[in-house]
Amino acid sequence: MTAPGARLLNCHICGLLHIDKPGLGHCRRCDSSLHHRKDNSIHRTWALLLSAAILMVPANVYPVMTVIRFGQGNPNTILGGITHLIEDGMWGLAMIVFVASIVVPMVKLILLSFLLISIHRKSVWRPRDRTLLYRITEVVGAWSMVDIFLVGLLSALVSLDALSTIRPGIGATFFGAVVVLTMFAAHSFDPRLIWDNSCANTQMEAN
Repeated sequence: MTAPGARLLNCHICGLLHIDKPGLGHCRRCDSSLHHRKDNSIHRTWALLLSAAILMVPANVYPVMTVIRFGQGNPNTILGGITHLIEDGMWGLAMIVFVASIVVPMVKLILLSFLLISIHRKSVWRPRDRTLLYRITEVVGAWSMVDIFLVGLLSALVSLDALSTIRPGIGATFFGAVVVLTMFAAHSFDPRLIWDNSCANTQMEAN
């Protein structure tokens, strides 16, 4: 039995459980709007996800920053910066940038796309595992801004040298937009939709 079938309504902000009845529109504890499922969750998540996927291209093509020393400097893209870090022997920092800038955004895009497609196909495959995949997207999302933090840290370190300056590139703006869009996409996705088809299939088998 699903929560709507049992006339139960859960607040997605504070978690307070309500008995669904006419006129109940807001949570008694935090006054947030109550709904069985997020409105237009699938469409909003797809829109945000596709926008993030499109912006991934300029985020990796355009330079993220330019370090100017003695009046000379070359713009660096994300992959170019990783290559320079490896050449300078900073493997650990290169790995952090690679994971935060390439792996984490791609993992979020792939996992959310898989979850959306499985819902469209009315899949009943392992709803618990798919819910776990969604939780993973929430966890890895916390590491998406590491690359932006590194740019800020490098800017602070370079500014200590009077002979060097650093200029952020437009690629950093696109990458920041990708991070924000994927965060909004994960937030707009309603994981309860994963269980709807499984519950419906179970009820059909019981009948």
